[in-house]
Amino acid sequence: MSSSKKPGIQPARWVAYDVLRAVSQDDAYANLLLPRLISDAGLDTQDAALATELAYGTLRRRGTYDAIIANAADRGIDTIDPGVLDALRLGAHQLLATRVAPHAAVNESVNLVAAEVGRGAAGFANAVLRRISRDDADTWQQRIEDGARSDDERLSLRTAHPVWVIRALRRALAAEGRADELATLLEADNLSPEVTLVALPGLADRGEPARPYAPTAFASPGGDPHAVIADAAGRIRVQDEGSQLVALALAGATPVRAGERWLDLCAGPGGKTALLAAIAHRDGAQLEANEVVHARADLVRHALEPLPVDVPVHEEDGREFAARHPSTFDRILVDAPCTGLGALRRRPEARWRKAPADVAELVPLQTQLLDAAIDALAPGGIVAYVTCSPHLAETSGVVEEVLRGRSDVIRLDTRAAVSAVSASPIDLRSDTGPEQVQLWPHRHGTDAMFLALLQRNDKDG
Repeated sequence: MSSSKKPGIQPARWVAYDVLRAVSQDDAYANLLLPRLISDAGLDTQDAALATELAYGTLRRRGTYDAIIANAADRGIDTIDPGVLDALRLGAHQLLATRVAPHAAVNESVNLVAAEVGRGAAGFANAVLRRISRDDADTWQQRIEDGARSDDERLSLRTAHPVWVIRALRRALAAEGRADELATLLEADNLSPEVTLVALPGLADRGEPARPYAPTAFASPGGDPHAVIADAAGRIRVQDEGSQLVALALAGATPVRAGERWLDLCAGPGGKTALLAAIAHRDGAQLEANEVVHARADLVRHALEPLPVDVPVHEEDGREFAARHPSTFDRILVDAPCTGLGALRRRPEARWRKAPADVAELVPLQTQLLDAAIDALAPGGIVAYVTCSPHLAETSGVVEEVLRGRSDVIRLDTRAAVSAVSASPIDLRSDTGPEQVQLWPHRHGTDAMFLALLQRNDKDG
């Protein structure tokens, strides 16, 4: 879809609407699609910022807006045409959470419906949005919360998180003895994250302002990273500080011996692969990567292009690749496929896309990948089990399940490993013990990355 071919409506709104439709229809990722649509539409800086706010803000609070729309329309959202519903969500966001003039929010949203769905549907959209515009955000919030059936449903409507996600986050915090931080975490999930860059060690110098923990991380000057990235020829790129920390912790867990063999088992899209490759190149180790999905394997290859080192990128099921390389690698990163609940700041639509069934489907795969990776470790080798999710079933649950069936693995002091590579003191206090680390948006300003370091005994069996 090209917003430049849709006259009569502000291009920023077309771009935002196109993103919403692609997310709803095609399970598109907003953070990948939005920059391309902004470029295709030729938006200037101001309109690009508006399109970003409209798209991300609407996606982030979709559940809350759906409840308001259902109330205003006096019908379930499942009875509303999907194209109309996305326009209503976009209009509701403008009316209740931005400074856009109400008449502009209503009129342009109605025009979107007329252009995309038809004039008949536009009349319905006009009635719903005018009903929403008659009350302010606080009044609507109170109205939908009054209809909640439980405290968790009320909290869901207030914070725009599905109930099951709220409960999973509460359990994860409670496991650390920090259940009282739930409200702060939910609030942090709804804030746009600061753009963080990584300077590949030995290949680029870290800029300013420095981020507090990863010695490779710094904030994007002025917020726009494109000039910095272009000047660095790919040796500086966008990467969350939490992602940097877990890779650095694996590389720094023990002194690197020249000639070590490293493996990134689930490498796509390649950010951690590139960071590990730079460290391996600097310290005399050799890295290989594996990624089962061809398109993601190509992303890994692209991420590695700026590095002066050859990293083989295999395209196999990680379990099968590990099984073909028993007792081979000295360090293995298992950045396992997961629900992504730790990156809700950057992927606002993920909270509405995932369901508890996804956890049940992923956990066996995560368990099998970690188990296979341990078999591929040389005696004394270390595996880093990583997820961008704090869900206990995907984190400590997987580790416990794998260790239950093995006697050839010891847990390392993961907390000490992360603290050792951190540029400043980092709060990792937890009731779960030192063998695992959970990072948090509200506490560390990172994605909610989980890390457990495990070492294979010097003797097999």
